[in-house]
Amino acid sequence: MRYIILFLFSICFTPNIHAQIYEVGFFLGNSNFIGDVGSTKYISPIRPAAGLMARWNRSPRHSFRASIIFTELEGDDLRSDDPRRVARGYKFKNNLMEFSGGMEFTFWDFDTHQPGQQFTPYLYSGISAAKYKNSFFRNGVQVPENTYSWAIGIPMVLGIKSSIVDGLILGAEVGVRYTFSDEIDGSVPDTPSRKEPYSFGNLNSNDWYVFSGITLTYTFGEKPCYCVY
Repeated sequence: MRYIILFLFSICFTPNIHAQIYEVGFFLGNSNFIGDVGSTKYISPIRPAAGLMARWNRSPRHSFRASIIFTELEGDDLRSDDPRRVARGYKFKNNLMEFSGGMEFTFWDFDTHQPGQQFTPYLYSGISAAKYKNSFFRNGVQVPENTYSWAIGIPMVLGIKSSIVDGLILGAEVGVRYTFSDEIDGSVPDTPSRKEPYSFGNLNSNDWYVFSGITLTYTFGEKPCYCVY
């Protein structure tokens, strides 16, 4: 029985392996941080962000997507609307490298093989993993450590994209990342012995960061024969 199942599986999926449309390109924009240090505005891009991305278009309405993005997150209490943060005056910087993978859904059919210009909004979500350097604050000054941690998160991206010329797709998006970490800004140091004396801020609220920018991808591959599933 298992051989029959494997045979049917290969019939259904093998013909599509060479008939998908792929995209590769880059992301270029800015980042901002939302946590216990700095501004609490959700979209306030202040630091450059750049990376690579790829899509595997499984149908005109959904794609598998992966990316790697680099930035230097920054938080500055003087940019906050909270007078208590302004008076405190903390500031941090932390290099961050994010890997992300998930699924992208378009609002309308987007088939790059159709003639003429196409346009659609889209949503993207999945899972992300961000590598950052551990740090803590001592006497109001950030103290970097020689260790690194990973923040697992959920990306929530809203964007628009359009085919501009044959094979090129231009997009613009804003992507919020909710993480399961409260340590990126150094407000909750990762070293257990330092958590008690050096922790501050809201311990019940995790860190967020946002990427805002444009994407440009190049498409290649044979014209697909999309399956219905």
